[in-house]
Amino acid sequence: MDETQIRRTYKDSLFRMIFRERTELLSLYNAVNGSSYANPEELEFYTIEDVIYMGMKNDSAFLIGDVLNLYEAQSTWNPNMPLRGLFYFSKLYQGYVDKNHLDFYSNVQLKLPFPQYVVFYNGLRGTKDRETLRLSDSYIKKDGGPCSLECTATLININYGHNKEIMQSCRKLEEYSYLVEEVRKNLKAGRTLFPAVERAVEACIAGGILEDFLRKHRTEVTEMLLTEYDEELHIKSEKELSYQDGKREGRVESEAQIVRKKLSDGLSPLEIANFLDLDGEYVRRLARLFQLFPDETDEQIARRYLTSIKSEAAAP
Repeated sequence: MDETQIRRTYKDSLFRMIFRERTELLSLYNAVNGSSYANPEELEFYTIEDVIYMGMKNDSAFLIGDVLNLYEAQSTWNPNMPLRGLFYFSKLYQGYVDKNHLDFYSNVQLKLPFPQYVVFYNGLRGTKDRETLRLSDSYIKKDGGPCSLECTATLININYGHNKEIMQSCRKLEEYSYLVEEVRKNLKAGRTLFPAVERAVEACIAGGILEDFLRKHRTEVTEMLLTEYDEELHIKSEKELSYQDGKREGRVESEAQIVRKKLSDGLSPLEIANFLDLDGEYVRRLARLFQLFPDETDEQIARRYLTSIKSEAAAP
């Protein structure tokens, strides 16, 4: 059976949640650009809610002054970010032209807002505090004269301890970075996902980090961290949790822990599968094992599950 892994974008969704309000997003913009805008109403959202590239929506697109901004949070390194930015901006400018009833067939040159594409990166790949990625680096032929099409992505490293000046200017970004680092540290210490997240959230609340936000949205944030976490937060990639090296049990145990909690909350196996983006049959079998062996631990349930599917695979 091919179980679907828990999705890998937990920091991205949390980033969107924290910076979905104009006030917080304006603070982030000022920190990145060294500007001093004070009126959140000057910020106009342009996020394309129904456009998905590479499995995710753009985090935030907004217009302020004469600048059209595209902000993304990324936890996995991707050299094709400028290409994705090109796709996004194509849609954004199309929307801008339509909204403002501009005629691009006119003999008068249109005035368009200046594009800025910023990627906030907190994966484990070592990067500089700030890097520029260019679409032109992807071109097979690079000596054909002036480049007719370019798109750049400014990558800002927001791992805790990096870009201190930006962090000091935007408190919410620094606190977000700290929360992610706490989850990462707990996973490195050997904790499974649920206790790693719970401990990180509790530590942040106790330390006044995103305190009001976490108290208000604790359940929602915890579910985000549990269901959309980035596998790169482990010391070793989840890819190492393969059939061959025997570590697959750790992943099944972690997922079984979440399934057990959801069952106790009254959710059906199908609802749990949809909520966690897991295979339905996989969740049903875990639920059946919990029913048959209610006193066993998550580790024991995981072993029973793996033993059963290995036996099925070996059967003629």
